[in-house]
Amino acid sequence: MATFTLRRFSCPETLKAIETKRLLAFLKPHRRFLLSRGVTLPQSATNGELDYEELARVFMTPDGKTPKELIDALYFVDEMATPEGMDALLAEAKQQKLRLAPGSDHSPADIAVQVWLLNSDILERKHAEHYLAKVRSFESYQMDRFKRPAFKRPSDKQLNALASDLDDWFEEKKRGRGSRIIMCEKDDGVWFLVRHGDPYKREESIEGGTASSVYYRPLKPDVLVYSPQIGELRINARSKGEKELYRTKFGKHLFGDEDIFPGTEKYTLDPLRELGEDALALGDIDGIEWIKLREVQFFFAGNPWEVVTRKSDDVFALFKSRNKSFPEGGRIIRATFQVKFADAKTPRSVVIKPSNIAQFTRDDDSVLVEQWLEARGFIIKGEEQESDQPQTVLAGR
Repeated sequence: MATFTLRRFSCPETLKAIETKRLLAFLKPHRRFLLSRGVTLPQSATNGELDYEELARVFMTPDGKTPKELIDALYFVDEMATPEGMDALLAEAKQQKLRLAPGSDHSPADIAVQVWLLNSDILERKHAEHYLAKVRSFESYQMDRFKRPAFKRPSDKQLNALASDLDDWFEEKKRGRGSRIIMCEKDDGVWFLVRHGDPYKREESIEGGTASSVYYRPLKPDVLVYSPQIGELRINARSKGEKELYRTKFGKHLFGDEDIFPGTEKYTLDPLRELGEDALALGDIDGIEWIKLREVQFFFAGNPWEVVTRKSDDVFALFKSRNKSFPEGGRIIRATFQVKFADAKTPRSVVIKPSNIAQFTRDDDSVLVEQWLEARGFIIKGEEQESDQPQTVLAGR
């Protein structure tokens, strides 16, 4: 079930911008529930008047009896009821040959409702694509063998079995069942949006002027990306337990092996100390003009411990100007690089942490950056990868 936070559908003006006939069709399956909350739906757009103020109040103050189907429908339509969302839905509707109502006087919410009524799967998929574009930070897990099995697009049966396996864990952790997996194929890999429940929340509310409480299970989206070119699974999830769950269950259901993505470290920042400024060399990488080290963090163990951050427009140039070498003490725990791509006017940031974390300003930056990271030794080679294999990955992440 989606979260109850509705930014647009709790506004009467947004509801009024949806054609009444269409809004009634959207709400018709939930007539009884709305009646129990004091909202009577007219039989038709010309037979009775819809109370938009009261309807918005119901959407703002859901209770435990609010149908899951209504919450989900409201959530997805509300999220896509923006100018950007409307543009995406109009383009997809044209491609899928959906018969939207003619005319130019449709609001974003009106378009979203139309698409939901015609094909709710399309609306959910476009919402998933919008969410995926916002995700920037991942933990990466590489396969433990150089000869990777061929990737085959998972069937609905496989995804359903995977969702059921995930549900067993979520239910045990008091997050409920009902996981949904949406798959999108992009140039850099196969993306999976996993929607599942979070632990129940309690929030204060007002019903009829009386203080009350709302209990609900929020929606939690996680993102996974599999790059067939380099046999890597990247995970964006909140807890260590969820990451371990995805690592093992995706391996099980996509490749028949729970340990095909071992939880070993991928990145190291040791080349900064071992190679110095040569770690930023780009002679064999096309598509990047230059890279500068903007920030580096060192961890010094002890009691008390200390984290030291060195930050500059160019950290290596800073050390050189002061006749200092790269610090030998402390463990390097984070580095921020400024990368100037050939096809970009301004440089963009890339953050690398030892273990499995890489953060990119834009998703498609990772293709070239990963080539540089691997060529300069920032990516740890798996034990089973043969030493005479080329170090530069030509595609993928």
